[in-house]
Amino acid sequence: MRNFIAAASLAAFLLLSPMPATAQENGSDTYRQLNLFGDVFEHVRSKYVEEVTDQDLIEAAISGMLTSLDPHSSYLDAKSYQEMQIQTKGEFGGLGIQVTMENGLVKVISPIDDTPAYRAGIKPGDLITHLDGEPVLGLTLEQAVERMRGLVDTDILLTIRRDGMEPFDISITRAIVKIQSVRWRLEGDIGYIRIPTFNEQTEGGVENAVQAIKDDLGDRRLQGFILDLRNNPGGLLEQAVAVSDAFLDKGEIVSTRGRNKESYQRFNAQPGDLAEGLPIVVLINSGSASASEIVAGALKDHRRAIILGTRSFGKGSVQTIFPLPGHGAIRLTTALYFTPSGSSIQAKGIDPDIVVEQVRIEAIDEDRSRREEDLPGALSNQGEQNAEEEVLPGEDRPPAAMEDYQLARALDLLRGLALFSARAAN
Repeated sequence: MRNFIAAASLAAFLLLSPMPATAQENGSDTYRQLNLFGDVFEHVRSKYVEEVTDQDLIEAAISGMLTSLDPHSSYLDAKSYQEMQIQTKGEFGGLGIQVTMENGLVKVISPIDDTPAYRAGIKPGDLITHLDGEPVLGLTLEQAVERMRGLVDTDILLTIRRDGMEPFDISITRAIVKIQSVRWRLEGDIGYIRIPTFNEQTEGGVENAVQAIKDDLGDRRLQGFILDLRNNPGGLLEQAVAVSDAFLDKGEIVSTRGRNKESYQRFNAQPGDLAEGLPIVVLINSGSASASEIVAGALKDHRRAIILGTRSFGKGSVQTIFPLPGHGAIRLTTALYFTPSGSSIQAKGIDPDIVVEQVRIEAIDEDRSRREEDLPGALSNQGEQNAEEEVLPGEDRPPAAMEDYQLARALDLLRGLALFSARAAN
């Protein structure tokens, strides 16, 4: 068995001739290492306390090899590969969180909007330490994710470690997760577009959202757009490129660079801007990762948008899926993303132009005695009865914006830009 494994793995390589001396030495060393693997495999296969199938051992070895490289390379068995394909189409079962591995624990990149995890209060940066009381430490990411999946309407207990808090438990009921690729609404005269993730529906969703905003606004003047990428864990590269292209007329969007020339790619924008030059504010936070960082980086470097919020997650690596016929696939990190300015996103993220932390807004009681109108004998405003009431744009701000401090600041910024432009035009 040992000799068969080693020989099968290197047969094509060793039969090539002639080989340079260095190649021969490398081949011999690799062969010795595979012999070592064969020795270990045979010991486990024949002497382990419980019988283990050859398939389980080989798949575990492959999984260990890939997960030792970085947090995002992994082996996908046939079932996991099928589920991954379903996710990219926008519907799957589970809790609704994007996760990675950090120091042996499952780290939440972001909960997905309107999913069980989102409604339960899971937040970006949360560390999952136990699943139904069993420690996560020692599991691979795929094993942990598999345990979080289960039948619809069944519960799972997550033990969460969050900065500044004692560990606590959250019970979540599993459900079919349907990802709405794009949401939109009007905030006064400003179009708000929310992208929870980048799947196959995102490009069309953004185009439909922009058109619907323009239609709903009617004869009123559109002041600009807010593109909300907060807690967007990423998704398909081509969709990130398409969304960036939708708001750029020209120039590079993103480039990828890896070990081999095949991994070098450069994506450029085509003429046409859905926003027709109107100002854009992009909202990001620590849950904005991968594809959402590509969009934010491209619009920032081309000075097409103002980036507001907090520094993004910093996942700037490219994973390529290599199908293994009859055995699932491997997800392998093959390149890094670079913004148009040549900056790597990896472990650095996108820094916002304007840093705005998310805070809670609370009304306070003002001391009305400080107002002129409250002073004894104060003169009245003689023009008050004849003047028509002037309502400033955004004065009647929707309650949702008041509860979202970052969104409120983005709306103020866009309204300020619109007011400045209107005065400059006059």
